[in-house]
Amino acid sequence: MLELIKQPWPWYVAGPLIGLTVPALLILGNKSFGISGTLRNVCASCMPANIPFFKYDWKKEIWNWIFVIGIFFGGVIASVFLANPHPIEVNPDLASELAGYGITNYDNLVPEDILNWQSLFTLKGFLMMVVGGFLVGFGSRYAGGCTSGHAVMGLSNLQLPSLIATICFMIGGFIMANLILPIILSL
Repeated sequence: MLELIKQPWPWYVAGPLIGLTVPALLILGNKSFGISGTLRNVCASCMPANIPFFKYDWKKEIWNWIFVIGIFFGGVIASVFLANPHPIEVNPDLASELAGYGITNYDNLVPEDILNWQSLFTLKGFLMMVVGGFLVGFGSRYAGGCTSGHAVMGLSNLQLPSLIATICFMIGGFIMANLILPIILSL
């Protein structure tokens, strides 16, 4: 049974499990699923109360802390006990394209060739980690939520703003992956 859990789950199993978090949160606690709202709650508990965006009763949303702690420990448990022992398989065409950018190490899900402490102090690393992180944070705030909140929670509730946000996330992802990322990786 443990070997079955260690294998990558197909989309038709993982997708519905993620989708079932929406009704579970709604039915069990009348709560909305989304990570950026959780981040706002964590920041509100740590920031001074004079910042208007964080001025609300964050203690009513304390379940967000439990959610974040659960994500963290779930990741730790999965990486220690459920790690896939097989090497990551990369399509040969993609591997040859990535090799042109200097990415050859596929030991982890995130290539250490570009995302490591040494890369942080290069132009490429700074653009990918710092500027990219800022843009993700700004974008999720500007869109009124993150991809998980809009694509999972908002679409399941048939919200038009979530449909628009999800379409924009997808278009932005395609532009980034196919147009901007190759330019950054070639730096």
